[in-house]
Amino acid sequence: MKRIIALALFSFFFYQSANAEEITPIEKLASGMNVTVQGEVTRILDEDEFRIEDLTGSVKVYIGWKNRMPVPVGETVVVRGVVDDDLVSRFRPEIYAFEIIRQDGTVIKLN
Repeated sequence: MKRIIALALFSFFFYQSANAEEITPIEKLASGMNVTVQGEVTRILDEDEFRIEDLTGSVKVYIGWKNRMPVPVGETVVVRGVVDDDLVSRFRPEIYAFEIIRQDGTVIKLN
């Protein structure tokens, strides 16, 4: 019985750690990285771009021309995506988002 409980606890903690996702500080972004960042939307730049900021910096987020702007200024969001790997991004990173999680927990999958 102890072995079953120990195995169940191990499985639970392994499952939790496998699903835990590390938030990348914006200052640590590097070209080509897959990232998950969290921050406040500080500005809508265009119909398909906005800027988010955390305690370490800010970054532009591109959502794709087919998507409508899903977030307002002032909302804290989690963005999953990849840091653009072109030359400009080496100096001013930009995230190509493929998923946004809004403050209320709504998950938005982007095209």
